[in-house]
Amino acid sequence: MKHYQEDLIALQCALVRTQQALMASGARTVLVMEGRDGAGKDGSIKRITEHLSPRNTRVVALPKPSDRETSQWYFQRYASHLPAAGELVIFNRSWYNRAGVETVMGFSTPAQQAEFLRDAPDFERMLVESGITLVKLWLDISKKEQAARLDARRTDPLKTLKVSDLDAVAQKKWKQYSAARDTMLTRTDTPLAPWHCVRADHKKPARLAVIRHLIQRVAPAEIAATVEHPDPKILFAFEPEAIKDGRLAP
Repeated sequence: MKHYQEDLIALQCALVRTQQALMASGARTVLVMEGRDGAGKDGSIKRITEHLSPRNTRVVALPKPSDRETSQWYFQRYASHLPAAGELVIFNRSWYNRAGVETVMGFSTPAQQAEFLRDAPDFERMLVESGITLVKLWLDISKKEQAARLDARRTDPLKTLKVSDLDAVAQKKWKQYSAARDTMLTRTDTPLAPWHCVRADHKKPARLAVIRHLIQRVAPAEIAATVEHPDPKILFAFEPEAIKDGRLAP
């Protein structure tokens, strides 16, 4: 992108002004970042948080649950990380693990997965009704692009820490992940907590679209008015038709 760096800096400045306003008002904000392996969640989060206050910004990327956590109410380990006044919490993968990797890999039972799909909208309704602004993003990429990015992880020493045992499964179980995605988006997209999808084969436009969307969702009107809405060809509100019309990778 010709003007990527200039656009990024302008958007990051708007994010800083947004956070100042949210801190002053005591607003609580949650950003859920979901997507296929290699979809660009880490890169987008890095650009969002780069110049924000570390005291008021937290990125939550939880490891495999402990035996104790496994025995708890499923949402409990996530609820403990929810924001206080003036805080932005970004979940780099979230409670939606149960609808994604746990479903595909069999890390939870079909009964647990069905219970999650039933309960997640109610959990999110409670968050929103408590005053939390909840923003949910699904980053989507093509199978070919995922293969290229996962291969780059294996050959780039600076990306060693991104390599996961699940990387090898991502391509083999592509169709299963697609089916899980489709069920998750369809069952948990609600008026109070809607999903927005990002076509993320091209990293830079996707990052800018994510930041634009976040500002539009959480910034005061006078700040949001200074920022263009994201390109709808890149970021769009989920609707079931997107599964079949090519906007989401099959």
